[in-house]
Parts: sequence; C-alpha cells; structure tokens
Amino acid sequence: MRDQVALITGGSRGLGYAIAEGLAAAGFDVIIASRRLDACRHAAEQIMARHGVGALPVACNVSDWAACDRLVERAYDEFQSVDVLVNNAGLSPLYPSLDELSEDLFDKVIAVNLKGPFRLTAAIGTRMAELDGGSIINISSVEAVRPSPEALPYAAAKSGLNTLTKGFAQAFGPTVRVNGIQAGPFLTDIAERWPPGLKETMEQKLALGRCGRPDEIVGAAVYLATEASSYVTGAVLQVDGGRQ
Repeated sequence: MRDQVALITGGSRGLGYAIAEGLAAAGFDVIIASRRLDACRHAAEQIMARHGVGALPVACNVSDWAACDRLVERAYDEFQSVDVLVNNAGLSPLYPSLDELSEDLFDKVIAVNLKGPFRLTAAIGTRMAELDGGSIINISSVEAVRPSPEALPYAAAKSGLNTLTKGFAQAFGPTVRVNGIQAGPFLTDIAERWPPGLKETMEQKLALGRCGRPDEIVGAAVYLATEASSYVTGAVLQVDGGRQ
C-alpha cells in the first residue's frame, strides 16, 4: 500500500495504536491523532523506526468540531489525500449511578464517540468521493447491541455510530466504502482501570473464554482498509470473542 495514507484517531495507544502499526506494516503512511501531542509523537517515532513509513503526529480532541476540521486540513496539507480514515477515538468513563451521571459527562461521551466521527467522516468522505475514493472504518463496540447499565451513554453513542456507518456507506458510494468493527473487550491499558472482577465476568460471556489482545483487531482493520474487502460496505464486523 505504498503512497497510501491512513488517519487513525485515538492512534497513540490501545486499539488505535495497534491498528496504526498494522496499517504501517501493510505499507500505509499514517497520521496519528489524539489529544496529547507528546503521545502522538512517541507513537509516530516508534512506527517510523519499525516500518519505514511516514508518520505524522497531530494533536486533536475529536469532541471539538473545529478541531476535527483543523485535523482534516493538516492531513491534506501534508499528504494531499487520505485513503483510509479510522474513527477509533473513544471514551467510556465510569459513573456512580445513572441518576448521578452529569450532563457534562453525558455530552462529552456523545461528542467523542459520535459527534467527532460524524464530522470527520462527513469532511473526509466528501473529499474521498471527489478524488479517488477510499475506506472509512468506525470502531464500534458490542455495547451498541448489548448495552450494560454501567455504560449507557457510550452504548447509545456506539449504536448511533453503527447507524452512521450504514448511512454514510449509502451517501458516499460507490467509490467510498464505510464499514465498522464491533469490538468486544480487549486488554488495552484501559483494562487496567476496570473494577475488580469485571474482566472475569465478561470472559464468562465470551465463546472464546478470554478478552482479546490489541493485535487481534489488526486483521479486521487491514481487511477493511484494503481491496481485500472491495465488495464490502455498510457492514459492521463483529470482533468480540463470541459475545453471548
């Protein structure tokens, strides 16, 4: 995939970093976007050293509409095109109870998980359709279809993201493909902050009996990013360990 460019939000750690490295290994130049520029730079340096591709670090809070627009302009100024967009940045903070969930926290969860992907997909997808096409991948969650009381705003946002996936596929076809990955529980750095016993509880609901490793999402991302999935759009691929 030489001379192809992939932009990954939330790309400095966790699933985003695993996807960025997987796409770099496949030959993509990558744009690593997240809130902290130092983390983006570190991730970009590691990827360049390991894979010999271009890697651009960009600070961006995807909950900010204007920041999303600035990210798009920076990407096209630097590379002139974006061939793959991965909307991976996500947020699912804990809250004491549903009635104690604050309006600010609710709005923040919706903004990061739904508003940002909408704006980036609308802006980049339009440019893709006007140029040579491309692939957009939205990282969803099993919470979208099996919501838990501990993550209802997140579940609602991811359900909305699945809807956007199907709608944008219709809006930007035939040259732009838009798909989703419905992720189950993965052992990223976020898992280190899970409440005691949560990992074991989740694993009891998985056919594979374990949570995923971050590298286990890479195959699905590379598949959807490349011509291997040339006849796939509007799909949401389950990568969830067989969640019941």
